[in-house]
Amino acid sequence: MLERIRQYFILGDSQLKLYLLAALTGLLAGSVIVAFRLFIDHSQTVVLSSNTPDDFMGLSWQWIVTLPIIGGLIIGLLFTGITAEQKSVGVVHVIERLSYHEGRLPWQNFLRQFLGAAIALISGHSVGREGPTVHLGAASGSFFGSILDLPNNGTRILVASGSAAAIAASFNTPIAGVIFAMEVIMMEYHIASFIPIILASVSGALISRLAFGNEPFLGVISTQMNSLWEMPYIIFLGIIIGLITVGFIHSLRFFTALWVDIPLWVKTSFAGLLVGLGGLIMPEVMGMSYSIIHITHLTELAIWSLLLLLILKLFLSTACIGLGIPGGLIGPTLVIGAVAGAILGHLGNSLAPELASSIGFYAIIGMTAMMGATLKAPLAALMALLELTANPSIILPGMLAIVFANIIVFERFKLDSIFLSLLRARGLDYRNDPVSQALRRISVANAMQRDFSVLPETISHDDAKAALLNNPLWIIIEQERLPISLMPAADLARALEENSPEAMLDLFSIPASRQNLIKASLHDSLQKALEILESHHAEALYISRVTAPGVERTYGVLTRQAIESHYQPPRH
Repeated sequence: MLERIRQYFILGDSQLKLYLLAALTGLLAGSVIVAFRLFIDHSQTVVLSSNTPDDFMGLSWQWIVTLPIIGGLIIGLLFTGITAEQKSVGVVHVIERLSYHEGRLPWQNFLRQFLGAAIALISGHSVGREGPTVHLGAASGSFFGSILDLPNNGTRILVASGSAAAIAASFNTPIAGVIFAMEVIMMEYHIASFIPIILASVSGALISRLAFGNEPFLGVISTQMNSLWEMPYIIFLGIIIGLITVGFIHSLRFFTALWVDIPLWVKTSFAGLLVGLGGLIMPEVMGMSYSIIHITHLTELAIWSLLLLLILKLFLSTACIGLGIPGGLIGPTLVIGAVAGAILGHLGNSLAPELASSIGFYAIIGMTAMMGATLKAPLAALMALLELTANPSIILPGMLAIVFANIIVFERFKLDSIFLSLLRARGLDYRNDPVSQALRRISVANAMQRDFSVLPETISHDDAKAALLNNPLWIIIEQERLPISLMPAADLARALEENSPEAMLDLFSIPASRQNLIKASLHDSLQKALEILESHHAEALYISRVTAPGVERTYGVLTRQAIESHYQPPRH
């Protein structure tokens, strides 16, 4: 029964099947994210003896110091004794698996991400939950791809769909979820991916709204730009945020490269010690710190307190993530950006009170610019700005700040996005040229030719005629039951006319245009197929799949010319 379901989804090119799976992925991802958030919230209320999750201010100084150390030690022991690949979690893990493993995410890493991030947040480490939720959502899409044995291009779209659903469920931002999946996870825009990702994002947001309601993440913020004369100051804000982002990326690189040979439990415990000491100075830096983003809080804090908060949050967040705490960095960038924006809001109101907008206005703009510049995702940040505030009038200044923050980071300092920086720190890369993008979107199942016959290397005249009755295009030649060569059926037909009916035909001796053959899987993409051809110096592929233990079925053939035809530019 399962095999029939698998073949239904593998064969054929009906997009409706993918749409159904994307919607199911969104529902599953949304449910996982809701469970993750509830688990953290309820655990924090127990540990902190508070009715408000993420509220570490009521702890005694002894617990402020020891709680993150204990959490770091538990995380270190949880991730000890396993390979680097098994330790990999978060958004970087998702991008790595898309680039090198066709979107297949191991379920063991899923469990470590869930538990590790939950322990980190419960114990007050200065990390976010959004990076882990992206991993959990992406793994939900990979689950359907693996259990149904889908082609890799379909699995990739489901992974992106799960990521979109995770962002939508975390922030109640379905549009930003879609754009995030395109800009950050897939790093490409293509119309074929939009509908399934939209369906998943809507499904994830629906589950989240059923659990947590429909209020915008930051509430309805009615702050508006006071005057068009503020535009130069908005540009200045974008430049400052860009410089802070550069510092954030360099700080994270520093801590990632620190103590490479030191046991992980030592590094994570040390991260906990740093958080505890920082919490003694200012408890607000512990945990996700989303209470800091609250506008009244930012307005009440003095500028020197905000500056200290900014420095501590940037230092502790990069230290935690760089030293191995399995938390996210999207949340910290939002907090750091909001605090930086509030500082500039205070300055603006001091310098030109008659022109400057409210401090809350600058905080929101700073938060969005920091997110866009750190992730190299300006559109996702812009859509998040709209959905988080439910205030469309803030879009214009937000666009300007995002643009100049991105110019500083990516044009002036030539940095990669934070996730690609971390990926390259591991000695990996992400191939994302137009050819790779085009070939990744197409499955070999949709490009292969299915009209073929399989023959041994030596056959009789009658067997050859029987093989040609169905007018195949190709003949797969087997040697000891292993396909090793491919030739056009027309060459076999010509050999029949030129040879005596009594003679045996040696398919390796008759005049023919033969191509050496190598195996590819039915769920490979054309990019993977081309990589197989290149690595084996082969000219053609036979497409097969194991349908039962010891049983392998050949579904079609694929030549190098057929692959190349899918990315050659059209002739005018």
